[in-house]
Amino acid sequence: MNLTPARLSPRDVLRVGATGLRTRSTRAILSALGIAIGIATMIGVVGISESNKADLLAQLDRLGTNMLTASAGDSLLGEAARLPENAVERTRTIEAVQSVSATADLDATVRRTDLIPPEETSGISVRAATGDLLDTLDVEVTRGTWLSGATSRYPAVVLGSVAADRLGVYQPGTPVWIGNRWFIVVGVLGEAPLATEIERSALVGWDTAKSYLGFDGSPTTVYERSTQESVEDVRLVLARTIDPENADQVTVSQPSDALEARAAAEGSFTSLFLGLGAIALLVGGVGVANTMIITVLERRREIGLRRSLGATQAHIRTQFLTESLILALIGGLGGCVLGIAITLGYATVQELPFALTWWAFAGAMAATLLVGSIAGLYPAIRAARVPPTVALRTA
Repeated sequence: MNLTPARLSPRDVLRVGATGLRTRSTRAILSALGIAIGIATMIGVVGISESNKADLLAQLDRLGTNMLTASAGDSLLGEAARLPENAVERTRTIEAVQSVSATADLDATVRRTDLIPPEETSGISVRAATGDLLDTLDVEVTRGTWLSGATSRYPAVVLGSVAADRLGVYQPGTPVWIGNRWFIVVGVLGEAPLATEIERSALVGWDTAKSYLGFDGSPTTVYERSTQESVEDVRLVLARTIDPENADQVTVSQPSDALEARAAAEGSFTSLFLGLGAIALLVGGVGVANTMIITVLERRREIGLRRSLGATQAHIRTQFLTESLILALIGGLGGCVLGIAITLGYATVQELPFALTWWAFAGAMAATLLVGSIAGLYPAIRAARVPPTVALRTA
């Protein structure tokens, strides 16, 4: 009579696979910890990257991508070109343009006192600014006021956020030394993500620059906002509109491209750190494999007894492979929870949006099961090949 080997149901497979983990819980926890660290690293890296990227994209949505800048490039002879004095007025003639403003670099330095040498600029530039600059850039005044019709004609200055920090000036009414005279700080600006040069600038009124700092009235940079649908059309005609005779000497750019590039750069750093997480996961897999090999050696009598009672090699392989997968799965789930906690903590401290995509968890669990399968495959095959008589003689 031919005997048909019994088949293990899924419930039986899970039960026998979990038996070894319950009897050796401390070793199982330590082995799963290696997997958990690797998965937590991968989830945390993806989460932090996604949170940073979401913050940058939120900035783009808030600030808009409809701003262009036009600046003076180089002439055919390699010399610095100049924008026409009426560049702002010419830009306004473009039908789709909603707002226009300009700044001009000045040959002057700003210092906390007149006792500091002119060479020590602290990386701060002095610029003339038109009155509607903040509306175009969507920048707020955090302290004090902006240059008004009155202050734009007198020695008054507004500091960018970085310039204020470097000068140590945080309150309006503080005097600073610009050129060869004192200027009174009337305001401090907030961040300007689409025009970071403004953050490192001391801004004076257009007329003030002409009266006190020898400004000739030629802007260095023109900022304009148009309707979202017409940005590309405006980009095509902006240079020719500002300077029809020397359009090739006008450089037109879109500041939001820098934020989009930063968002894209998050992906490259994610790949780097995902590699580190993969190494940690590999080390965890080696730990699981080592644990399973030791488990096989310690349970030879159990293997022999089960084989003597009718368990096939396939049953033994399934038992130890399942044990390895359960061990890896426990580590993977723990790593996911830890990775979520890391991402949430980082996002909370940095005041960023919490962002984690489903594919991060799917990839983490797939990697966990793959590592568990590979780590448990050799020990499972080795356990299945142990002859029952030899296993039962093992003390």
